[in-house]
Amino acid sequence: MKGRPSFATALMYTVAIGMLVFIAAPLVVTMSLSVSDTMFVAFPPRGFTLSWFRKVIEDPDFQSALSFSIWLAASATAGALFLGVPAAFALVRFPLPGRAMLRSALLSPLIFPVLITGLALLQLFSILGWRTVWLNLLLAHILVTSPYVVRTVSASLMLADVTLEEAARTLGASQWRTFVRITLPQIAPGVAAGSLFAFMVSFDNYPVSMWLADAANDPMPMLIYRKATGVFDPSVAAMSTLMIGLAIGVVLILERLVGLRRAMGM
Repeated sequence: MKGRPSFATALMYTVAIGMLVFIAAPLVVTMSLSVSDTMFVAFPPRGFTLSWFRKVIEDPDFQSALSFSIWLAASATAGALFLGVPAAFALVRFPLPGRAMLRSALLSPLIFPVLITGLALLQLFSILGWRTVWLNLLLAHILVTSPYVVRTVSASLMLADVTLEEAARTLGASQWRTFVRITLPQIAPGVAAGSLFAFMVSFDNYPVSMWLADAANDPMPMLIYRKATGVFDPSVAAMSTLMIGLAIGVVLILERLVGLRRAMGM
């Protein structure tokens, strides 16, 4: 009958809803554990309290790890943009020899296991004698986040109207002015999406940090891992909930600035 969804459509929606529940269930469990008023982890939670959040926020180790992770993610995002945007332009706008091979090389961190990448970088920095841990972490995070910027900006450049740039150059605009006034507004969704992915991948990156971090340069994933392998109480869930909240906040900011659908090219 007209208006009644077909079996295939109903099945598709059922599978989609099931996948969403499967993905969101661990997050819901983690957030519920963070408000339990017991001294141990219990699900379903017994009682309700926000004291674990206060304990976490007042913890000097948490404050240090959070500030370092935010700095590291923001710096890695800036580095990924600095390298990824010109690389995307080179891949899309210029007939480079071996362009397909170059694209594969730039996107290879997305293919190789991050754990292997972290171990390889540890060996490389050891051979080179680079002992500055925070700098090694930053370079490694830039390496694993740059491909996200390259992919999103490349997609936006393919959709950009080149004739507008040519018109601006014909009317006397410099290359830099043309980029800022004409090109950048067109590729802004790709830049925003790449920045979002780069920040979150860096902020939540454990495999690379596991090989390169030390006690003085301790990102959030490392702190949560140590807490979870020690005395596992609801404070660990509270830390994870705060990280989930930060991720949601970043997504909402992106939606507010450029629109999530537009940023993702939808």
